[in-house]
Amino acid sequence: MRFSNEVVTLLLGLVVTVSTAWDNPLVSLDYGSFKGQYDSTYNLSYFRKIPFAAPPTGENRFRAPQPPLKITGDLYDTDQDFDMCPQRTVNGTEDCLYLGLFSRPWDLAKDISRPVLVVFYGGAFIQGSAAFTMPPSSFPILNVSNINDYIVIYSNYRVNAFGFLPGKAIKDSSTSDLNPGLLDQQYVLKWVRRYIGHFGGNPHNVTIWGQSAGAGSVVAQVLANGRHGQPKLFSKALASSPFWPKTYKFNAPEAEAIYTQLANLTGCASYNHADEILACLKSVDIQKIRDASLIIGASNTWTTSSYTWAPVIDGTFLVETLTETVSMGSLNTEFVWGMYNSHEGENFVPPGLDSAVLFDGFDSSVSSFHRWISSFVPGLSAKQIDEVKSIYYPAEGSTETIDSYNNTYIRAGLVYRDVVLACPAYWIASAATEKGYLGEYTISPATHGSDTIYWNKINTVQETNPVVYEGYAGAFASFFQTGDPNAHKVTNASQPGVPELHTDEEFVVVGDRLENVKLIQLKKRCDFWRRVAREIPV
Repeated sequence: MRFSNEVVTLLLGLVVTVSTAWDNPLVSLDYGSFKGQYDSTYNLSYFRKIPFAAPPTGENRFRAPQPPLKITGDLYDTDQDFDMCPQRTVNGTEDCLYLGLFSRPWDLAKDISRPVLVVFYGGAFIQGSAAFTMPPSSFPILNVSNINDYIVIYSNYRVNAFGFLPGKAIKDSSTSDLNPGLLDQQYVLKWVRRYIGHFGGNPHNVTIWGQSAGAGSVVAQVLANGRHGQPKLFSKALASSPFWPKTYKFNAPEAEAIYTQLANLTGCASYNHADEILACLKSVDIQKIRDASLIIGASNTWTTSSYTWAPVIDGTFLVETLTETVSMGSLNTEFVWGMYNSHEGENFVPPGLDSAVLFDGFDSSVSSFHRWISSFVPGLSAKQIDEVKSIYYPAEGSTETIDSYNNTYIRAGLVYRDVVLACPAYWIASAATEKGYLGEYTISPATHGSDTIYWNKINTVQETNPVVYEGYAGAFASFFQTGDPNAHKVTNASQPGVPELHTDEEFVVVGDRLENVKLIQLKKRCDFWRRVAREIPV
């Protein structure tokens, strides 16, 4: 279904007259009563700000989310902004554990039992927010076809030092937890399991989705879902360009170095005992944590697969690495779809690799490529690095959708793309317990985030390229609704659907059409990275 703003208003206006009772939906939970709103332009009912956990301040800094505080007084008006969690500069507040949700209008007196979509934002695990605007992010997906009808939830989670501080001191503390940013996300899923029925949602038909670090969050939640004592909270997962950096053990030298650096930069290292240092980190001014987090995050930009802050193997929520779990075949999510973009690794490698002259320490020479890759995967042996350069990513090569390349920058970008983005998408899709799917977005420039133009916000591209919009966004909507991207297919028979991964084919978004392409190079390269993953580690 193509649309312009006028068409949206006209189409949805036909439904607006059904009832005015949806203008101010009311929901009572065991910790408060909440009032929502209705937007007639987009025909959406929404609750923009609901606290899902207690503020993670004071002793709760670096701690798993705690139960939400009781709402005192009158009805809680949710039609208000909520701030982002602390960023790396001067933005955000620690009182940030809120969520918003929207759907097509519902009658809360009836049991509609709609599917539920929970979305995690990106930002490299160092920044990002669940800002709620009208129309909300991903509204084009919901609006591609009225066949699909689900509730969407956007929630905050802690990032950078506040959400991902590693170290033995955190593990040993009774009031601190590793990966609290991931635990925030899981707490939202627990909130959904407990409360979404009050909003007309089905707690047993839940999909999680994210892009970039939001998709990396999807990977983390899939790794924990129903495993090692964790509850099973969803059955469908879509990871759009999953940013999955190196995952060290919580007390590995690389992790302990981060904790020590934060203590030094905040002045907390002046204390003699571990418990005193952590108590200082819990009480030090928020801006000191922000300033330190920024410095630490920038310290490894080109030499690792992350901006330092990232999930760690904590022994409870994340017990093994992604590749270890996939190799054991022990994931517990029925339907998984992974997407990646053809050139998105180029966003994360030194730009000097594309320059004939030295720039920021790199150029396009063979020696510069060798120096970069040796620092990017320092755990590999010289023989393994030679394999990378000669067999899997030669100076002249190709991919499923790139006919040929002979450029150092593209070559390095493919290495990064596969290790951090494409292979994680392939691995989790291949480990789905029922059906897995893989897709590639190739429309130029096909860099990181390029594909969001078709599903993030309403824009003219969706009107001028309806085949891709309907085929791509429509497949997303169908997956969210049913677990099958083809069940509610919007495009006609001339456009292929999304093949199951066991066919060794991927779904490809091309300039003005859709294709199914045989997986050859990516499969071979991902198999190699899985064999050497322990040395990276991923």
